[in-house]
Amino acid sequence: MANTFKTAMLLGALSALLLALGELFGGQTGLIIAFVFAIAMNFGSYWFSDKLVLRMYRAREVGAEHPLFGMTQALAQRAGLPMPKVYVIPTETANAFATGRNPKHAAVAATEGILRILSPDELAGVIAHELAHVKNRDILISSIAATIATTIMMVSRFALFFGGGRDSRGGNPIVLILTVLLAPVAAMIIKAAISRSREFAADATGAQIAGRPDGLANALRRIEAAAKRVPLPPTAAAQATEHMFIVRPFAGVGGMLQLFSTHPPTEERVRRLLS
Repeated sequence: MANTFKTAMLLGALSALLLALGELFGGQTGLIIAFVFAIAMNFGSYWFSDKLVLRMYRAREVGAEHPLFGMTQALAQRAGLPMPKVYVIPTETANAFATGRNPKHAAVAATEGILRILSPDELAGVIAHELAHVKNRDILISSIAATIATTIMMVSRFALFFGGGRDSRGGNPIVLILTVLLAPVAAMIIKAAISRSREFAADATGAQIAGRPDGLANALRRIEAAAKRVPLPPTAAAQATEHMFIVRPFAGVGGMLQLFSTHPPTEERVRRLLS
């Protein structure tokens, strides 16, 4: 409940920031155009994300002959979810993600690397976490956050290159420039905070689905260590989809950069799970 409330508050903050920009620059037409464009871009990705992402990572669908299928089927039944499609990704990087626009069109994907290093209890915790994302409709929440954040960035760029609206003539130009430059940064920080909040929520729901928290807690530590040894290549495509994975698939971040991280610190996730 706390994570749901936090997510709602953060989405509200994003919306308030967008409205404040619209009020500051007074360009309602430009605001509407940017918002429509952002909806088309992000919800196009939302609608086809399963096909795009799975193809990007060359995932192959597996059936009842694969152990991962039976484990996913049992956990989906326990979670009260339709059976998702199950995929294996041919990479030694240890990770997993869920995708799909709703529970009826969901897919769970795990890498060959994660299947090699985790015990059955740890793997069950990971799959339960991914099913929790499906159950909590986190793909939709992420798409809404991305739409608002994209609109904020577009409006800021319009204002930077084409000038502001009604306040640009009589307002303080330094304030306007700072607003244009800082609004996208604030949007990205809030968007990242929403992603971290949904990871905490999926951890909690996943532990309930699995029936125990220690499998997922141990898996998170093991996956993070493995991701440091064999990270995903930091391509633009991989960086655009990093929020989908159960653990950030690149080198960890700390300090102020944690504000932009799509994942909470693993030790904090483990502490919450075991408490």
